[in-house]
Amino acid sequence: MQGRLYLCATPIGNLEDITLRVLRTLQEVDLIAAEDTRNSIKLLNHFEIKTPMTSYHEYNKFDKAYQLVEKMRAGQDIALITDAGTPGISDPGEELVRICYESGIEVTSLPGPAACITALTLSGLSTRRFAFEAFLPRNKKERLSILASLESETRTIILYEAPHHLVKTLEELYQFLGDRKITLCRELTKKFETTFATTLSAALSHYQKQEPKGEFVLVIQGKSIQEIREEQQQNWESISLAEHMIIYEIQGISRKEAMKLVAKDRGISKREVYALLLETD
Repeated sequence: MQGRLYLCATPIGNLEDITLRVLRTLQEVDLIAAEDTRNSIKLLNHFEIKTPMTSYHEYNKFDKAYQLVEKMRAGQDIALITDAGTPGISDPGEELVRICYESGIEVTSLPGPAACITALTLSGLSTRRFAFEAFLPRNKKERLSILASLESETRTIILYEAPHHLVKTLEELYQFLGDRKITLCRELTKKFETTFATTLSAALSHYQKQEPKGEFVLVIQGKSIQEIREEQQQNWESISLAEHMIIYEIQGISRKEAMKLVAKDRGISKREVYALLLETD
């Protein structure tokens, strides 16, 4: 029989957050694939787990994935763990999962801590819809493209950032998004956990004066639907009513339907559109 891949969530700080199921699985599998074995050995030693371990990280994620798949084909069960949190979230685990499915290997996930979800629940911002971006790309072109796309994002935005890049990232976010609400979470679940609910401008001012310390999760308010509607209305009002009508009519929309759409875009009645068009004819 083939083995199985177990995605085992590990604590993001507080060791008491590990689940009984994860502990049992780490003890029972044949092999543990860890993002950083030097880091994970501390966790395993703490819980007296003696299972053999091998490295699986960003720089060997393809070649090593196929090696691990061969072991599972031979009947070994393998647990995947990351440095902290849930494997596959902003780490190379997603590649191993994909290759397992392509190879017909069964995969199961053992839920547990995830820094992005922990920060979202602490943020005080909307949790119904959110966009997780992890770390912004370091490549300048890719980074600017992502920042530009976030400008019109209506969902709550979640980002990760290292302390030495925090001020630059806050500057860019303020430049692209304006002065949104933001909650900065650091050292989650640890002794010095802090949650700083503020605005982008205030956060930038604060960390320009005080050196950031610890790993950060940034939770940022999405753009409100009202803001988008106001911007759209301003855009429509920048063209004449006749030009607005032409935009719809050249799409094959009847004049009557075009008048309804123009009225809706501008927040006025169809009768007003008709009257204004008569004045300009």
